[in-house]
Amino acid sequence: MHPYTSCTISSHHCRCFEKLTDDERKLLDEHSVFIEYKKKEVICKQGSFVSHIMFVEKGLAKVFLDNGSHTLVLKIVPEGNLLGLSSISEENNTFQYSASAYIDSEIRQIDIKIFRQLLSQNISFSKEVIEILSANSVQVYGRFFCLTHKQSFGRLADILLCLSDRIFKLSEFELPLSRKDLADLSGMSPETVIRILKKFSEDGLISMNGKSFKVLDYPRLKRISETG
Repeated sequence: MHPYTSCTISSHHCRCFEKLTDDERKLLDEHSVFIEYKKKEVICKQGSFVSHIMFVEKGLAKVFLDNGSHTLVLKIVPEGNLLGLSSISEENNTFQYSASAYIDSEIRQIDIKIFRQLLSQNISFSKEVIEILSANSVQVYGRFFCLTHKQSFGRLADILLCLSDRIFKLSEFELPLSRKDLADLSGMSPETVIRILKKFSEDGLISMNGKSFKVLDYPRLKRISETG
């Protein structure tokens, strides 16, 4: 699989917990709960008080902003990533975005007070969390560049490559997102997504059969993403 710079899917796999001591890990476990979310179920709500930091144990989450009339998808978060880090500061005690489950998912909720305690007492843990925050910022910048500067073909190619490289790490997989989901992510209508997918298929870039999806020509799809 080729390296790919994503602007849609989180790529920084969380390794911060590896920096904890056995006692710190035990403390974390004692103040964590595991909750299962069904597809489309809300994980956290923009503007609500933060009581915990979340870790995606299994599944796939969508992070988005919602003003009541418009929704902007910021990124997709696969398993092995944290949610809610923008609210770890005690001065910022509300969620800055909403998150929902794209597919059935399991989320670990960690008491935010314990998380903050570990940040203050373990420098290595803090450094890893800072790295994650930095990577998240870079990704969101790339995401906005993608939405504002790439044409429709480039935007959809980016998302398909993201799924192949970052989620499944395979060229062939079961596509978990509907055409509407792909449209929301790429800032297009479902009709436009369907038309472009058909064009990609006719040009031999991909093959689709129901939810079965396969990247046939990675280099060409990557060029479309980069130049689109």
